[in-house]
Amino acid sequence: MPHRGEIWWVRLDPSLGSEIRKTRPCLVMSTDIVNERRRTVIVLPLSTSPGPSPPLLVSVQCAGRPVVAVVDQLRAVAKERLGALVGVASAEEMAAIEDGLRHILEL
Repeated sequence: MPHRGEIWWVRLDPSLGSEIRKTRPCLVMSTDIVNERRRTVIVLPLSTSPGPSPPLLVSVQCAGRPVVAVVDQLRAVAKERLGALVGVASAEEMAAIEDGLRHILEL
C-alpha cells in the first residue's frame, strides 16, 4: 500500500492535452486511510525539466537528484498504475508542497 509522502514510479499514459505524460516518479499526497480504502491514490508528478518556481514547481529530492513537484498537475490514479517505490519526501519538502497546493487551490 502506498503511503503519504512516498515517491512511486507511476504510468501516467494515456494522457490528454497538457497533462504530464509517460512513466515518471510521483509523490503520493492522499492520506494513508484514503490510500488503504480507495482503489486510487492522489499524486503529484515529478519532473526534471524546469527549475523550481514556487508555488507551481516545488523542489524535491528523488533518488538523490533534484527534481520539482508539479503542483498544478495533482491527479488521482488507479493503484494499478503504480510501479516501484522510489523514496520518501522529507517533512520540509511536504510542507513546501502543501503550501503550494494551498496557494493554487486557494485553501
